[in-house]
Amino acid sequence: MLHAASSSPTTQHGHHGTPLKPQRDAFFDNAKFLAIVLVAIGHAWEPLKGDSRILEGLYTVVYAFHMPAFIIISGYFSRSFDMRPDRLQRLITGVAVPYIVFETAYPLFKRVVDDDPDMAVSLLDPWYLTWFLVALFVWRLTTPVWKLIRWPLPVALGIAMLASVTPEIGDDLDLQRVLQFLPFFVLGLNMKAEHFQWVRRRSVRMLSVPVFAVALVVGWWSVPRMNTGWFYHRDSAQELGAPWWTGPVMVLALFGCSLVLTACFFAWVPGRNLWFTALGAGTLYGYLLHGFVVKAGDYQGWYEAAWLHGPTGAIFVTVVAAAGVTLLCTSPVRWVFRGVMEPEMKWAFKRDAAKLAREREQPQQRERQKVDA
Repeated sequence: MLHAASSSPTTQHGHHGTPLKPQRDAFFDNAKFLAIVLVAIGHAWEPLKGDSRILEGLYTVVYAFHMPAFIIISGYFSRSFDMRPDRLQRLITGVAVPYIVFETAYPLFKRVVDDDPDMAVSLLDPWYLTWFLVALFVWRLTTPVWKLIRWPLPVALGIAMLASVTPEIGDDLDLQRVLQFLPFFVLGLNMKAEHFQWVRRRSVRMLSVPVFAVALVVGWWSVPRMNTGWFYHRDSAQELGAPWWTGPVMVLALFGCSLVLTACFFAWVPGRNLWFTALGAGTLYGYLLHGFVVKAGDYQGWYEAAWLHGPTGAIFVTVVAAAGVTLLCTSPVRWVFRGVMEPEMKWAFKRDAAKLAREREQPQQRERQKVDA
């Protein structure tokens, strides 16, 4: 999602047709960075939102689209995924290994900082924000299936609707989230560059202003009337205390609302290089690391200060969260943590026979090119 396959599909070629590193698309890097800022702000708001109907309404609107936006981009850049050995290796090193590391680190962090020695470490029960790595691993592995079938999005929506009425799925690997968020990934898989260009037209950008205004009003109105748990997609309808039939209805309704708000969000994402564009390549770091700061604040009672529970405190927390996650996406942080988030691990894999053959052919091709020249 966050860093793997995040460059533009366009590849330039150098002398003698040698492929160079793919060019990154500023729009997608900007979108990923802005979305991760919203994720961090949403997490930072959680301890405060119960004190303010306005803040909880804002929280609801943000949660309606920030993860769908991320997941759609993840699906879009998973279009080329197949079972080729090098791509499977990147999936393991870039998604599975960080999951194992951080799914272990977060409970250990709670043991120490929150003085909770009984906190269990379990790779089967994703904790806090690590669920996304499990989901991305499963979604990407199933990409060839979605590219094969005739109606992938209706099938994915059907699966999400069935999951919403199946409490028996349980908590293992957070499969409710994996299945209920699946349609956004499948949609991204089936999108083309022109779809993103379409939502960035001036007319859509202008229309998005009243749409967001209406969303904010609806969010404020819904606070005492709607369970925020629907936006997390981690529980079935029965687990939320609702009649079973509301599960499929809410899956479809929230899918539609999320798509509209995601389109409005994309409409305002800049398409040119800005000061934060390069940070879009480090969103995995910001995503996985900001949780330690938020949880430390919760464990250590930072949110107990009375002044934080007013408008000034909410603004302060928002600014701190945005600045903090921005720092966590920077190059120095990426350099420090690259060993656990993007390990090469060549020692763990067999050499790809096809790749070895290509490497043997390259010197011969260069010699032929020299002779031809």
